[in-house]
Amino acid sequence: MQYTIARTGLWAALTLVSALLSALLHWADLPAAALLGPMVAGVFFALRGANLAVPRWAFIFAQAVLGVLVARSVTPSVFHTFVSDWPVIGLAIATIVLSGSLAGFALMHLGTLPGSTAAWGSSPGGATVMTALAEAHGADIRMVAFMQYLRLFVVVVTASAVSHLLLGQGAPPDAGGRWDLGLSAPLAPVLETVVLVVGGAAAASRLSFPSAPLLVPMAIGLLLNSTGVVHLTLPNWLVALTYFLLGWYIGLRFTGPMVRYALRAVPQILLAVAGLILLCCGAAWMLHAWAGTDWLTAYLATSPGGLDTVIAIALSSRCDIPFVLCLQTARLFTVILVSPLAARLISRVSERRGRERPLP
Repeated sequence: MQYTIARTGLWAALTLVSALLSALLHWADLPAAALLGPMVAGVFFALRGANLAVPRWAFIFAQAVLGVLVARSVTPSVFHTFVSDWPVIGLAIATIVLSGSLAGFALMHLGTLPGSTAAWGSSPGGATVMTALAEAHGADIRMVAFMQYLRLFVVVVTASAVSHLLLGQGAPPDAGGRWDLGLSAPLAPVLETVVLVVGGAAAASRLSFPSAPLLVPMAIGLLLNSTGVVHLTLPNWLVALTYFLLGWYIGLRFTGPMVRYALRAVPQILLAVAGLILLCCGAAWMLHAWAGTDWLTAYLATSPGGLDTVIAIALSSRCDIPFVLCLQTARLFTVILVSPLAARLISRVSERRGRERPLP
Protein backbone atom coordinates (compact mmCIF):
# COMPACT_ATOMS: atom_id res chain seq x y z
CA MET A 1 0.00 0.00 0.00
CA GLN A 2 2.77 2.44 0.98
CA TYR A 3 4.70 1.46 -2.17
CA THR A 4 1.66 2.28 -4.35
CA ILE A 5 1.15 5.62 -2.63
CA ALA A 6 4.83 6.45 -3.04
CA ARG A 7 4.75 5.64 -6.77
CA THR A 8 1.56 7.67 -7.23
CA GLY A 9 3.28 10.59 -5.52
CA LEU A 10 6.30 10.24 -7.81
CA TRP A 11 4.10 10.23 -10.92
CA ALA A 12 2.23 13.29 -9.64
CA ALA A 13 5.51 15.10 -8.95
CA LEU A 14 6.88 14.11 -12.36
CA THR A 15 3.72 15.41 -14.05
CA LEU A 16 3.92 18.72 -12.20
CA VAL A 17 7.62 19.25 -12.94
CA SER A 18 7.08 18.27 -16.58
CA ALA A 19 4.24 20.77 -16.98
CA LEU A 20 6.28 23.55 -15.37
CA LEU A 21 9.31 22.84 -17.57
CA SER A 22 7.14 22.70 -20.70
CA ALA A 23 5.56 26.04 -19.80
CA LEU A 24 9.00 27.56 -19.20
CA LEU A 25 10.39 26.26 -22.52
CA HIS A 26 7.24 27.40 -24.30
CA TRP A 27 7.61 30.86 -22.77
CA ALA A 28 11.24 30.91 -23.99
CA ASP A 29 9.87 30.09 -27.48
CA LEU A 30 11.93 26.89 -27.82
CA PRO A 31 10.77 24.23 -30.30
CA ALA A 32 9.08 21.02 -29.12
CA ALA A 33 8.58 22.40 -25.61
CA ALA A 34 5.72 19.99 -24.92
CA LEU A 35 8.05 17.01 -25.38
CA LEU A 36 11.35 18.42 -24.13
CA GLY A 37 9.85 19.43 -20.75
CA PRO A 38 8.74 15.89 -19.84
CA MET A 39 11.95 14.41 -21.27
CA VAL A 40 14.20 16.67 -19.17
CA ALA A 41 12.01 16.02 -16.12
CA GLY A 42 12.23 12.29 -16.78
CA VAL A 43 16.03 12.46 -16.96
CA PHE A 44 16.15 14.37 -13.65
CA PHE A 45 13.86 11.89 -11.87
CA ALA A 46 15.74 8.90 -13.32
CA LEU A 47 19.10 10.27 -12.14
CA ARG A 48 17.57 10.87 -8.69
CA GLY A 49 16.69 7.17 -8.47
CA ALA A 50 12.96 7.26 -9.26
CA ASN A 51 12.03 3.74 -10.38
CA LEU A 52 9.39 4.77 -12.93
CA ALA A 53 8.75 3.53 -16.46
CA VAL A 54 6.14 4.18 -19.14
CA PRO A 55 4.36 0.94 -20.16
CA ARG A 56 5.00 -0.39 -23.65
CA TRP A 57 1.32 -0.08 -24.63
CA ALA A 58 1.43 3.65 -23.85
CA PHE A 59 4.43 4.04 -26.16
CA ILE A 60 2.56 2.22 -28.95
CA PHE A 61 -0.45 4.49 -28.42
CA ALA A 62 1.79 7.57 -28.64
CA GLN A 63 3.31 6.30 -31.90
CA ALA A 64 -0.19 5.82 -33.33
CA VAL A 65 -1.08 9.43 -32.50
CA LEU A 66 2.13 10.56 -34.20
CA GLY A 67 1.16 8.59 -37.30
CA VAL A 68 -2.20 10.35 -37.44
CA LEU A 69 -0.50 13.72 -36.92
CA VAL A 70 1.71 13.05 -39.95
CA ALA A 71 -1.29 11.94 -42.03
CA ARG A 72 -3.17 15.11 -41.07
CA SER A 73 -0.38 17.28 -42.54
CA VAL A 74 -1.18 16.13 -46.09
CA THR A 75 -3.66 18.60 -47.60
CA PRO A 76 -4.96 19.05 -51.18
CA SER A 77 -2.53 21.96 -51.68
CA VAL A 78 0.36 19.61 -50.89
CA PHE A 79 -0.77 17.15 -53.58
CA HIS A 80 -1.26 19.95 -56.13
CA THR A 81 2.18 21.46 -55.52
CA PHE A 82 3.88 18.07 -55.62
CA VAL A 83 2.26 17.13 -58.94
CA SER A 84 3.24 20.50 -60.43
CA ASP A 85 6.90 20.44 -59.35
CA TRP A 86 7.65 16.78 -58.68
CA PRO A 87 11.00 16.51 -60.57
CA VAL A 88 12.77 19.29 -58.67
CA ILE A 89 11.06 18.38 -55.39
CA GLY A 90 12.14 14.74 -55.80
CA LEU A 91 15.74 15.77 -56.49
CA ALA A 92 15.81 18.09 -53.48
CA ILE A 93 14.40 15.39 -51.20
CA ALA A 94 16.94 12.84 -52.47
CA THR A 95 19.75 15.32 -51.74
CA ILE A 96 18.47 15.96 -48.20
CA VAL A 97 18.04 12.26 -47.39
CA LEU A 98 21.51 11.47 -48.75
CA SER A 99 22.94 14.34 -46.68
CA GLY A 100 21.47 12.86 -43.50
CA SER A 101 22.95 9.45 -44.34
CA LEU A 102 26.38 11.01 -44.92
CA ALA A 103 26.20 12.79 -41.55
CA GLY A 104 25.29 9.52 -39.82
CA PHE A 105 28.09 7.66 -41.62
CA ALA A 106 30.58 10.34 -40.57
CA LEU A 107 29.60 10.00 -36.89
CA MET A 108 29.95 6.23 -37.14
CA HIS A 109 33.28 6.52 -38.97
CA LEU A 110 34.67 8.86 -36.30
CA GLY A 111 33.72 6.30 -33.66
CA THR A 112 31.37 8.73 -31.92
CA LEU A 113 28.34 6.42 -32.08
CA PRO A 114 27.36 2.92 -33.21
CA GLY A 115 25.99 2.85 -36.76
CA SER A 116 22.28 2.35 -36.10
CA THR A 117 22.10 5.14 -33.52
CA ALA A 118 24.19 7.50 -35.68
CA ALA A 119 21.94 6.84 -38.67
CA TRP A 120 18.66 7.45 -36.85
CA GLY A 121 20.01 10.41 -34.91
CA SER A 122 21.16 12.09 -38.14
CA SER A 123 18.04 11.27 -40.14
CA PRO A 124 16.55 14.58 -41.40
CA GLY A 125 12.94 13.78 -40.58
CA GLY A 126 10.57 14.84 -37.85
CA ALA A 127 12.50 14.59 -34.58
CA THR A 128 9.65 13.00 -32.65
CA VAL A 129 8.84 10.52 -35.40
CA MET A 130 12.48 9.49 -35.88
CA THR A 131 12.90 9.02 -32.15
CA ALA A 132 9.78 6.85 -31.93
CA LEU A 133 10.89 4.68 -34.86
CA ALA A 134 14.51 4.35 -33.77
CA GLU A 135 14.01 1.95 -30.89
CA ALA A 136 11.93 -0.42 -33.00
CA HIS A 137 14.91 -0.72 -35.35
CA GLY A 138 17.52 -1.39 -32.66
CA ALA A 139 18.92 2.11 -32.08
CA ASP A 140 19.41 3.68 -28.65
CA ILE A 141 16.31 5.86 -28.22
CA ARG A 142 18.00 8.08 -25.62
CA MET A 143 20.90 9.12 -27.83
CA VAL A 144 18.69 9.43 -30.91
CA ALA A 145 16.39 11.81 -29.01
CA PHE A 146 19.37 13.82 -27.75
CA MET A 147 20.76 14.16 -31.29
CA GLN A 148 17.43 14.91 -32.95
CA TYR A 149 16.43 17.69 -30.55
CA LEU A 150 19.89 19.21 -30.46
CA ARG A 151 19.73 19.35 -34.27
CA LEU A 152 16.20 20.76 -34.17
CA PHE A 153 17.30 23.58 -31.86
CA VAL A 154 20.28 24.48 -34.07
CA VAL A 155 18.23 24.32 -37.27
CA VAL A 156 15.39 26.47 -35.88
CA VAL A 157 17.80 29.12 -34.60
CA THR A 158 19.60 29.10 -37.95
CA ALA A 159 16.38 29.28 -39.97
CA SER A 160 15.09 32.16 -37.84
CA ALA A 161 18.38 34.01 -38.35
CA VAL A 162 18.29 33.45 -42.13
CA SER A 163 14.68 34.67 -42.26
CA HIS A 164 15.66 37.75 -40.28
CA LEU A 165 18.66 38.49 -42.51
CA LEU A 166 16.75 38.07 -45.78
CA LEU A 167 13.53 39.81 -44.79
CA GLY A 168 14.26 41.64 -41.55
CA GLN A 169 11.96 39.40 -39.54
CA GLY A 170 12.08 36.04 -37.83
CA ALA A 171 9.68 33.61 -36.26
CA PRO A 172 6.54 35.05 -34.69
CA PRO A 173 6.66 35.59 -30.91
CA ASP A 174 4.18 32.78 -30.36
CA ALA A 175 5.55 30.32 -32.91
CA GLY A 176 4.81 27.40 -30.62
CA GLY A 177 1.11 28.15 -30.52
CA ARG A 178 -1.19 29.09 -27.66
CA TRP A 179 -1.79 26.98 -24.61
CA ASP A 180 -5.24 25.75 -25.56
CA LEU A 181 -6.45 22.31 -24.48
CA GLY A 182 -8.71 22.05 -27.51
CA LEU A 183 -11.81 21.21 -25.47
CA SER A 184 -13.97 23.08 -27.98
CA ALA A 185 -13.04 20.73 -30.84
CA PRO A 186 -16.10 19.10 -32.50
CA LEU A 187 -16.87 15.84 -30.75
CA ALA A 188 -17.67 13.58 -33.73
CA PRO A 189 -14.37 14.06 -35.64
CA VAL A 190 -12.42 13.75 -32.39
CA LEU A 191 -14.12 10.43 -31.57
CA GLU A 192 -13.53 9.15 -35.11
CA THR A 193 -9.85 10.09 -34.87
CA VAL A 194 -9.46 8.47 -31.44
CA VAL A 195 -11.07 5.27 -32.78
CA LEU A 196 -8.58 5.36 -35.66
CA VAL A 197 -5.67 5.80 -33.22
CA VAL A 198 -6.77 2.99 -30.90
CA GLY A 199 -7.77 0.66 -33.73
CA GLY A 200 -4.58 1.35 -35.67
CA ALA A 201 -2.44 0.76 -32.59
CA ALA A 202 -4.26 -2.50 -31.82
CA ALA A 203 -3.87 -3.73 -35.39
CA ALA A 204 -0.21 -2.72 -35.53
CA SER A 205 0.57 -4.56 -32.28
CA ARG A 206 -0.35 -7.81 -34.06
CA LEU A 207 2.03 -7.19 -36.95
CA SER A 208 5.68 -8.17 -36.91
CA PHE A 209 7.40 -5.31 -38.72
CA PRO A 210 9.00 -2.73 -36.38
CA SER A 211 7.43 0.50 -37.68
CA ALA A 212 3.85 -0.80 -37.66
CA PRO A 213 2.59 1.22 -34.63
CA LEU A 214 3.33 4.45 -36.50
CA LEU A 215 2.96 3.45 -40.16
CA VAL A 216 -0.36 1.58 -39.94
CA PRO A 217 -2.36 4.49 -38.37
CA MET A 218 -0.52 6.89 -40.70
CA ALA A 219 -1.49 4.95 -43.82
CA ILE A 220 -5.11 4.49 -42.75
CA GLY A 221 -5.38 8.12 -41.65
CA LEU A 222 -3.88 9.35 -44.93
CA LEU A 223 -6.42 7.34 -46.93
CA LEU A 224 -9.42 8.42 -44.85
CA ASN A 225 -8.36 12.06 -44.60
CA SER A 226 -7.45 12.52 -48.28
CA THR A 227 -10.73 10.98 -49.43
CA GLY A 228 -12.77 13.08 -47.01
CA VAL A 229 -14.22 10.07 -45.19
CA VAL A 230 -12.83 11.31 -41.86
CA HIS A 231 -11.65 14.79 -40.95
CA LEU A 232 -8.70 14.01 -38.71
CA THR A 233 -9.03 16.08 -35.53
CA LEU A 234 -6.54 15.76 -32.69
CA PRO A 235 -7.32 18.09 -29.77
CA ASN A 236 -4.35 19.71 -28.08
CA TRP A 237 -4.89 17.76 -24.85
CA LEU A 238 -4.37 14.48 -26.74
CA VAL A 239 -1.28 15.79 -28.53
CA ALA A 240 0.12 17.06 -25.22
CA LEU A 241 -0.55 13.66 -23.58
CA THR A 242 1.30 12.00 -26.45
CA TYR A 243 4.33 14.25 -26.04
CA PHE A 244 4.35 13.70 -22.28
CA LEU A 245 4.30 9.91 -22.73
CA LEU A 246 7.10 10.03 -25.31
CA GLY A 247 9.18 12.42 -23.20
CA TRP A 248 8.85 10.22 -20.13
CA TYR A 249 9.48 7.03 -22.09
CA ILE A 250 12.81 8.47 -23.24
CA GLY A 251 13.87 10.51 -20.21
CA LEU A 252 13.22 7.87 -17.56
CA ARG A 253 15.69 5.55 -19.31
CA PHE A 254 18.69 7.85 -18.89
CA THR A 255 21.52 6.94 -16.54
CA GLY A 256 24.49 8.91 -15.24
CA PRO A 257 26.97 7.25 -17.64
CA MET A 258 24.61 7.88 -20.56
CA VAL A 259 24.33 11.60 -19.77
CA ARG A 260 28.13 11.92 -19.56
CA TYR A 261 28.51 10.02 -22.83
CA ALA A 262 25.99 12.29 -24.60
CA LEU A 263 27.69 15.46 -23.36
CA ARG A 264 31.10 14.24 -24.54
CA ALA A 265 29.64 13.63 -28.01
CA VAL A 266 28.20 17.16 -28.37
CA PRO A 267 31.13 18.63 -30.40
CA GLN A 268 31.01 15.84 -32.99
CA ILE A 269 27.23 15.98 -33.18
CA LEU A 270 27.26 19.76 -33.70
CA LEU A 271 29.85 19.30 -36.45
CA ALA A 272 27.59 16.72 -38.14
CA VAL A 273 24.61 19.09 -37.81
CA ALA A 274 26.60 21.92 -39.39
CA GLY A 275 27.59 19.63 -42.26
CA LEU A 276 23.96 18.55 -42.72
CA ILE A 277 22.77 22.17 -42.84
CA LEU A 278 25.44 23.05 -45.42
CA LEU A 279 24.52 20.07 -47.60
CA CYS A 280 20.84 21.06 -47.40
CA CYS A 281 21.88 24.56 -48.48
CA GLY A 282 23.17 22.86 -51.63
CA ALA A 283 19.67 21.49 -52.21
CA ALA A 284 18.31 25.02 -51.67
CA TRP A 285 20.74 26.35 -54.28
CA MET A 286 19.45 23.74 -56.75
CA LEU A 287 15.87 24.88 -56.18
CA HIS A 288 16.88 28.50 -56.69
CA ALA A 289 19.01 27.85 -59.78
CA TRP A 290 16.86 25.29 -61.58
CA ALA A 291 13.30 26.08 -60.47
CA GLY A 292 13.63 29.84 -59.94
CA THR A 293 12.49 29.55 -56.32
CA ASP A 294 13.34 32.58 -54.20
CA TRP A 295 16.17 32.09 -51.73
CA LEU A 296 14.10 32.13 -48.52
CA THR A 297 11.51 29.69 -49.87
CA ALA A 298 14.27 27.37 -51.07
CA TYR A 299 16.10 27.53 -47.73
CA LEU A 300 13.02 26.90 -45.58
CA ALA A 301 11.78 24.13 -47.89
CA THR A 302 15.08 22.24 -47.57
CA SER A 303 15.82 23.07 -43.91
CA PRO A 304 16.28 19.79 -41.95
CA GLY A 305 14.13 20.97 -39.05
CA GLY A 306 10.71 19.98 -37.77
CA LEU A 307 7.74 20.47 -40.08
CA ASP A 308 5.77 22.50 -37.55
CA THR A 309 8.62 24.83 -36.57
CA VAL A 310 9.74 25.49 -40.14
CA ILE A 311 6.15 26.27 -41.18
CA ALA A 312 5.84 28.64 -38.20
CA ILE A 313 8.87 30.55 -39.49
CA ALA A 314 7.53 30.46 -43.06
CA LEU A 315 4.20 31.92 -41.96
CA SER A 316 6.02 34.98 -40.63
CA SER A 317 7.87 35.46 -43.94
CA ARG A 318 6.93 36.46 -47.46
CA CYS A 319 7.71 33.11 -49.05
CA ASP A 320 5.85 30.43 -51.00
CA ILE A 321 4.21 28.63 -48.06
CA PRO A 322 2.46 25.86 -50.10
CA PHE A 323 5.81 24.95 -51.68
CA VAL A 324 7.57 24.87 -48.29
CA LEU A 325 4.78 22.75 -46.81
CA CYS A 326 4.81 20.38 -49.80
CA LEU A 327 8.56 19.72 -49.78
CA GLN A 328 8.75 19.43 -45.99
CA THR A 329 5.81 16.99 -45.91
CA ALA A 330 7.12 14.91 -48.82
CA ARG A 331 10.55 14.81 -47.16
CA LEU A 332 9.04 13.58 -43.90
CA PHE A 333 7.20 10.73 -45.62
CA THR A 334 10.31 9.81 -47.63
CA VAL A 335 12.53 9.76 -44.56
CA ILE A 336 10.06 7.57 -42.67
CA LEU A 337 10.17 5.02 -45.49
CA VAL A 338 13.88 5.24 -46.35
CA SER A 339 15.51 5.62 -42.91
CA PRO A 340 15.23 1.93 -41.92
CA LEU A 341 17.15 0.93 -45.05
CA ALA A 342 19.84 3.59 -44.56
CA ALA A 343 20.19 2.63 -40.89
CA ARG A 344 20.63 -1.05 -41.78
CA LEU A 345 23.33 -0.25 -44.35
CA ILE A 346 25.29 1.98 -41.96
CA SER A 347 24.82 -0.54 -39.15
CA ARG A 348 26.31 -3.34 -41.29
CA VAL A 349 29.39 -1.23 -42.00
CA SER A 350 29.60 -0.44 -38.28
CA GLU A 351 29.39 -4.14 -37.39
CA ARG A 352 32.18 -5.04 -39.84
CA ARG A 353 34.37 -2.42 -38.18
CA GLY A 354 33.50 -3.66 -34.70
CA ARG A 355 31.78 -0.41 -33.65
CA GLU A 356 28.20 -1.62 -33.17
CA ARG A 357 28.28 -1.58 -29.38
CA PRO A 358 25.60 -0.92 -26.73
CA LEU A 359 25.67 2.54 -25.14
CA PRO A 360 25.94 2.96 -21.33
